[in-house]
Amino acid sequence: MAPPYRILSIDGGGIKGLIPAVVLDRVEQRVGRPIADCFDLIAGTSSGGILAVALTRAGGDGRPQWAAAELIELYESEGPRIFDRTLLKTLSSLFAIEDEKYPRANLERPLNRYLGDAMLSDALTDLLIPAYETEQRFPFFFKRRRAREDPAHDFAIREVAYATSAAPTYFEPLRLETADDVEHFSLIDGGVYASNPAMCAYAEAQRYNPERAVMLVSLGTGELTRSLPYDELTGWGLREWIWPDTPILNVVFDGMSDAVEYQLTQLLDDGSYFRFQPQLDRARDDLDDASAENLRALKLQATRLLAEPDAAARFERMCELLVA
Repeated sequence: MAPPYRILSIDGGGIKGLIPAVVLDRVEQRVGRPIADCFDLIAGTSSGGILAVALTRAGGDGRPQWAAAELIELYESEGPRIFDRTLLKTLSSLFAIEDEKYPRANLERPLNRYLGDAMLSDALTDLLIPAYETEQRFPFFFKRRRAREDPAHDFAIREVAYATSAAPTYFEPLRLETADDVEHFSLIDGGVYASNPAMCAYAEAQRYNPERAVMLVSLGTGELTRSLPYDELTGWGLREWIWPDTPILNVVFDGMSDAVEYQLTQLLDDGSYFRFQPQLDRARDDLDDASAENLRALKLQATRLLAEPDAAARFERMCELLVA
């Protein structure tokens, strides 16, 4: 009997990607293997997409360049720089009303440093990274499978990581040329339709491996707990929904993520679907709060999640299956 097709899916969430990074570090410690060796397909949106491409980037020896523990350091050291606005940028963007909140270079610099010139086709396992094409208006998926079949669609993974992370109002879109210069794409954050890409990954598995059972591990970036009371919402117009902290994006991303979780709990049983998602009762739910206090709180949320008896038991069962 063929072993299950193992999928890892990582939600988007900006700086909250620190939570799945901590969980993945714990997985690597427990199973004694890099994440790229544990899964047949890794899907990730936005911050989760950065983790996906970084964990599958090959080093000079053909093994993963980065361990999950090193990507925790990426969030802690680079996060405050990525989400840092100069006074000039704040004023020129009219407090993000007339322009993106953050300079593009803030995100490009660490992506260049961690991902270099590595190509999508060279990833150590299959990848599925969502973005959204704004000119032709369609969901765009970066796939290692397609990159290997069609060199024109083999992109540098730093470009893949930027495209899936270019959240509206936060960073500029990416104009991406195909390798043969025949066409270009205008890409923004895949979170606008797949903040939780687990269902996309499940569909991919069913398309290419329909005969194999699926084991799916889905990592969230924190369940939102900030209330939006009815009495406040009835007075909200466009300005309140989009400024200053874009609550509409939080509502859309959170709602889509929960919908995917519901769908997969109906399709897969407890022994093949593992979802790890903490309640953000200490850390803030902002995509861009990279303060030292919030970074500590995010790490604590992940640690506390894995210490809960039910989650700890599910984590142990999952790891046993990954090493079986």
